[in-house]
Amino acid sequence: MFDGWEVQAPVVGRIAFAMLLGGAIGLEREMKDRPAGFRTHTLVAGAAAMLTGMGDMMLAQAQHDDDGRVQIDPFRLVEAVIAGVAFIGAGTMIAHRGRVVAGITTAASLLMVAVIGVAVGFGHGWLALLATLLTFAVLFVLAWLERRVAKRDDSG
Repeated sequence: MFDGWEVQAPVVGRIAFAMLLGGAIGLEREMKDRPAGFRTHTLVAGAAAMLTGMGDMMLAQAQHDDDGRVQIDPFRLVEAVIAGVAFIGAGTMIAHRGRVVAGITTAASLLMVAVIGVAVGFGHGWLALLATLLTFAVLFVLAWLERRVAKRDDSG
């Protein structure tokens, strides 16, 4: 059960890095008082990194057939991450009086932190870091742009 710590320790580092990145995005959602904030985003990113890190370990330990092909498909873990996040994301969206839907950006940010966690879990830290920065650009810069456009529309 506790064998192979030298293989598992780097995965713990990946989980921590993913949680740091996911938490940063979650903090922005928390500051805007959205339904899924700091803790939720942190946990989603960490869970995604752990699942893909485990997939990486499974792939390294995989049985190979006579042709050298892997007999297991650890990438199904990625599918499980996406399905789980879809369920959580659906819970963050609320319809108001059947017309306006709120929480879509938060649901999308949860999906993004899951994918960032997957990237970290597979050892692609730079990709995850740059995706985090791009996500911040979307959440901050585009929100600012939306407010400016809305003000312009209100003034006529």
